[in-house]
Amino acid sequence: MSSKTAGVLYTVGAYVLWGLLPLYFILLKPIGPWELVAWRVLLSLVFCALLLTVTRGWPALMAVVKQPKLLGLTALAGVLIYINWQVFVLATLSGQVVESSLGYFINPITTVLLGVLVLHERIRRLQWVAIGIAALAVVVIIVAHGTFPWIALSLTASFGVYGLVKKKIGPAVDATSGLTLETFWLIPVAIVTLFFVAQDGGITYGSSGALNTVLVSFAGVATAIPLLLFAAGTRRVDLTLVGMIQFITPVMQFLVGWLLLGEPMPPERWAGFVLVWIAIVVFLVDIALAARRGRPADTTGPVELV
Repeated sequence: MSSKTAGVLYTVGAYVLWGLLPLYFILLKPIGPWELVAWRVLLSLVFCALLLTVTRGWPALMAVVKQPKLLGLTALAGVLIYINWQVFVLATLSGQVVESSLGYFINPITTVLLGVLVLHERIRRLQWVAIGIAALAVVVIIVAHGTFPWIALSLTASFGVYGLVKKKIGPAVDATSGLTLETFWLIPVAIVTLFFVAQDGGITYGSSGALNTVLVSFAGVATAIPLLLFAAGTRRVDLTLVGMIQFITPVMQFLVGWLLLGEPMPPERWAGFVLVWIAIVVFLVDIALAARRGRPADTTGPVELV
């Protein structure tokens, strides 16, 4: 198997696993969304510590610890990814997977817009067109469907800024060390959350049967495995291809929410989604044209959906 083929398979595998996350989280019921994210933080940290031990990655982690600027950036990344995780799990367990998929459909376009607003990057005409169509889609959903898509916008905003932070960190922090530090900073949040959960109805983990306990115990593995596949894949393929592959996740989440979970899709909501998909087509056409001309295909590049 060639290196590029392996890279495509790794990357596709990562995005497929991320696309299946809603089904995995639903299997964890009756655990609540706040308790679930708290355990996801703690179990991800445990799994990463084991992984660092097996792969002898502790020296790389300690090298990051000695750099206060990098440590601060990993703490900021931790806060952002916690917001993303919590909103996503709240949406999944309350039957709003379709709206979550909307956030990840918009995310690549949001990333480009943040590059303009924060990094003062120049973008191409078709990218502006895609941004405009995506903005129109949000307006249509608000006005015609009568609801503010706070889940989608919270997901795309938190993940978009997370991508900027990861871009700032760059290759100085490898995937495992990064997730280890990000979850480490969230230990106090997880502990406080579990304390309040225990006071309000009790901890579900370990008290809802052996199968539920085992499934929840794999939350750390479910977080880290796609991340590692993503890291392995992006080292072997260019970002143009990864930029196209990344839409596997929101497509799968949309189909899971609409077809498997039976979430409503009235005409007004379809109108908003169709506009978003048109924006994505414009975005992908721009990527293809830029790649053909030998220009950077994506101003910021896709990041992992941890």
